[in-house]
Amino acid sequence: MQAFEYANPATLAEALKSLGSSWDEAQVLAGGTDIISLMKDDVAAPKRLVNIKNVKELGGIAPHAGGLRIGATATFDELATNAAVRTYPAIRTAVLGVASPQIRNMGTAGGDLCQRPRCWYYRAGFGLLATKDGQPLVPNGENRYHAIFGGGPAYFVSPSSLGPALIALGAKLTLESASDKRTVDAAKFFLAPGSETEREIDLKPNEIVTGILLPAAAGEKSATYEIREREMLDWPLVTASVALKISGGKVSSARVVLGHVAPMPWVAVAAEQYLLGKAISEATAEEAGAEAVKGAQPLSQNAYKVQLAKVAVKRALLAAAGKA
Repeated sequence: MQAFEYANPATLAEALKSLGSSWDEAQVLAGGTDIISLMKDDVAAPKRLVNIKNVKELGGIAPHAGGLRIGATATFDELATNAAVRTYPAIRTAVLGVASPQIRNMGTAGGDLCQRPRCWYYRAGFGLLATKDGQPLVPNGENRYHAIFGGGPAYFVSPSSLGPALIALGAKLTLESASDKRTVDAAKFFLAPGSETEREIDLKPNEIVTGILLPAAAGEKSATYEIREREMLDWPLVTASVALKISGGKVSSARVVLGHVAPMPWVAVAAEQYLLGKAISEATAEEAGAEAVKGAQPLSQNAYKVQLAKVAVKRALLAAAGKA
């Protein structure tokens, strides 16, 4: 690990002033479950780490505009035990999927959204697009955990546990710099970079994710279903988060979002359209799963993800409708 400065601000204003105009100049330290590993592996080498754990404005979980505001430094353990979060089953299931108590006590909501890809090529120093001598390594390499949607040049999968659920629920994220504040849809926060100079999230080096804004949960049914190789200390192979509004026994609106299948959480538009006007049953949930994977482009070792995605969508829909 290379030497770095350490800033320990007490206020958001102080934290924002400590950031810089590039990622090499300064980066944020929250739970530290990702950035410290990146620095140890020489994948990241910021000249300054800005600790935001003591910034009270960034914490807490509280009612907001009929919904809920989750502070960026709220830990996964806080999310798991908060009564208000229980009204958003898609989020609570995603949080509890992080089975390690240590990670839940350290990892933060904002940190989960901003963590870098877990692609082993990226972590080994081959860059975000995983190339060597100008050629992509993933399509014909070890790609069993990589993307089945998107078609490149980025083949990593978004590692965020919360991302699919937040998009399904229509959440917004608040971002601040020393000179500006903005609010972005969770669906637009995650990006598929086309070059090494781009980032996989819509966050500037001088900005901090300050919070998550959830709309009211009343009248909406949601669920997340995750499939892992191991229950402990493992990222999912595939996830599906869904949010449904049901009127007269039939779906009046649907949101279906897949996780760990693309460089960003993948909105399954065909599945959403298929569900409109239909009652949730074993048959319709299964067909929605088939619709969700239309257009998938599996690589040489990850075709199994197509079937897993079908199953995850089906089971998430049945759970949301109370028919699991």
